[in-house]
Amino acid sequence: MIARLKTAGWILDRISGSHHVMVKDGKAVPVPVHGNRDVGTGLVAKIARQTGVKLK
Repeated sequence: MIARLKTAGWILDRISGSHHVMVKDGKAVPVPVHGNRDVGTGLVAKIARQTGVKLK
């Protein structure tokens, strides 16, 4: 997920606990990173709507 966001121009701003905060055009979106566990489909859809990047 983070790799797709980076290719779409999102930049890793900071890491706060287990969340990577990605920024682009003054907009910040937290992305959870919990080891090798999968992110739920609802959360993937929410991040896709916030960023405008197709993640599926």
